[in-house]
Amino acid sequence: MSSRTLTWSRTAKSSLVKQHLLRPSDPIAARPAQALNVRAQQIAEFSGSSENHDRLGHRAKEKLLDREFFLSLLSSASTKREAKSYLARLKASPAKPSQEPTPEPPKESISASLPSGVNLGSFYGASRAVYDSPVFRQDTTPTPRAQDIPERLHLALIKITTPQLVNDYVINGVAKTLSQLVRLGMACCVVIDPGKMDGPAGRQTAVDQANRISAAVDQQPDSKSFRLDSVLSISERGSGPPTVLSRKVLLSALRDGHVVLVPPIAYMEENPRAVTVPANDAVLSLAKEFAGLSYTPDPDEDPIATVERINALQREVSLDRVIVLDPVGGIPAFQGPQSSHVFINMEQEFDQIKDELLRARMSVSGSKDPSKQVTTEATYPILESNPFSKFVNREVISPVQPTASGSSPAAEGMEKVLDGHLENLRLAQQALSMLPSASSGIITSPQEVSYSARSPQEAASDLSAVGTRRQRNPLIHHLLTDKPLLSSSLPPGRRGASNGGKSSAFNPIISHTTFVKRGMPLTILPNPYIKPWSAQIQPRLGLHDPTIDLPRLVTLIEDSFDRKLDVQNYLDRVNNRIAGVIVAGEYEGGAILTWETPPGVPDDGSEESATRMVPYLDKFAVLKRSQGAGGVADVVFNAMVRTCFPNGVCWRSRMDNPVNKWYFERSLGTWKLADSNWAMFWTTPGLVEDTQRFQDYEAVCRSIQPSWADKKSVID
Repeated sequence: MSSRTLTWSRTAKSSLVKQHLLRPSDPIAARPAQALNVRAQQIAEFSGSSENHDRLGHRAKEKLLDREFFLSLLSSASTKREAKSYLARLKASPAKPSQEPTPEPPKESISASLPSGVNLGSFYGASRAVYDSPVFRQDTTPTPRAQDIPERLHLALIKITTPQLVNDYVINGVAKTLSQLVRLGMACCVVIDPGKMDGPAGRQTAVDQANRISAAVDQQPDSKSFRLDSVLSISERGSGPPTVLSRKVLLSALRDGHVVLVPPIAYMEENPRAVTVPANDAVLSLAKEFAGLSYTPDPDEDPIATVERINALQREVSLDRVIVLDPVGGIPAFQGPQSSHVFINMEQEFDQIKDELLRARMSVSGSKDPSKQVTTEATYPILESNPFSKFVNREVISPVQPTASGSSPAAEGMEKVLDGHLENLRLAQQALSMLPSASSGIITSPQEVSYSARSPQEAASDLSAVGTRRQRNPLIHHLLTDKPLLSSSLPPGRRGASNGGKSSAFNPIISHTTFVKRGMPLTILPNPYIKPWSAQIQPRLGLHDPTIDLPRLVTLIEDSFDRKLDVQNYLDRVNNRIAGVIVAGEYEGGAILTWETPPGVPDDGSEESATRMVPYLDKFAVLKRSQGAGGVADVVFNAMVRTCFPNGVCWRSRMDNPVNKWYFERSLGTWKLADSNWAMFWTTPGLVEDTQRFQDYEAVCRSIQPSWADKKSVID
């Protein structure tokens, strides 16, 4: 470059800087020296061509990574409402305090008091040592700055089972998802479960796999991991669970954005000796610590001080998710039309599902003859639909030679799979019992997370997935929506496949994910497990029954429909025909179902009258604060169609009701009632073929008179 060219370029840069400085709208125009330095620094950053290209390449890579991240984000959220709900639940991380030195108030006050235009030095002021000396004041307590108060940490506690059995591709997909969770404001504490391994071999396997996952996390952009071996301690004298050694060290690494990896290793309190502890015990100990329940108060401590100390611990951390990544996948279902549990309300379903798994295990272990194993697999096809189960049955265990116990090797493989499901179910139940009701759990497989964490380029290279929607990442989806991937009240035929129903080289078998909530109790009156609901039951339940809180039920209906109910008129209409009442939680949701007699059919209690009665959903209500979250509507609807009225029920809805899409997906059929604004829905099989029954259903839906206080019959 010639001297003339160099001079011109410098002149042009100087002119450019001056043009920016002379703009009246420039916020730093009042400080020309500072503006000049800023602009010159910006120009100098791009003066070198090679550095410019490197910086542009780095920015392009960052934009590409951000684009991929937000595409994954959008594909995991179904609606804008879900994204807004996520933003309301998780606040943005506080900005780091600026490193720039703050101006000193004494110096500013001095300069402001001096005469303008003349620099008199220290003639009118004291020496610098006097102004820099500390000032002591009485009866004052220093107040910490706002940025010094740590913001509540949102945390996911994750257990990865037998990572040594999955390949590097799956581990990289899991690491990518963990990195995305951290970027979304959810810190990750991961417990490594090496499986049924004790002693030095188990410790070494856990450490090796922790290092493997750590290396995969560190390969992700802007991600970092930290392995903590000295997290847990255990007493040699007692047989109690391990405890957390240092809460401060653990939270410090999590607040710094590290994915913390914890091998299930505890150190003896009496002597420095490392021992292997069950991974489930490690998870429960960490959950207890994060929940603020591990604090042991002094017997002489004031109870009020104890409560305040525990509350302070709970304000530090919010354990929002308990995640189990196990090759066996989600919890299978052996009863009902569904093949797996996509949502479990622990308060209502834990004992029932546990008994299902125990019966399935007994059935498998009771098959001593290898020739009967085919019958067992046919009875429980979900065991053969899981990738890990297939791997155990076909690759690990020979299906020919029986074991010493007399059972077939395939049966023992099935027992191990069912034992894994039982352990995961118990772990989720025990962990969530220590947490607030807003916390939730996820049980899925690393393969499911890895497949859905693929980049768009990898998905495009999979020819079998062309034309299908990209699979949603279950962990990202649950973080954004706090709901299962699929609604549990959907009929099995409409659930579809999470990846479009097609297999691929990345996902040869479609796995399933189970969403778990501590949930809420479900009350069904009368109890259908004692006596099924029938039109012949007399006397029928009334809403004045002491087991029903009528004022709360009325509040639930009015809040859900946003209308006032004419209570007396409603009671006069339904009290002598109620089939049953379903109440979820503390009247967070509910349903009132009735037996309706078609017009023209006498309601005289005869056999003919009972056979013509129509099972009708009169009121289906969910509190506004519980709508769209927590699975309240699914819990009530499932109880209605699976337990109370398994042979079918009908209801009606306004044609312009926004809930109709939800009804369409869960009903077996719908029919627009001519000359009205009503649509009829039903779950009764074969209703269209039964002309008389269909006409009775339609007549009932037409004849029901609303009982609202505003007397507007056109609105339901």
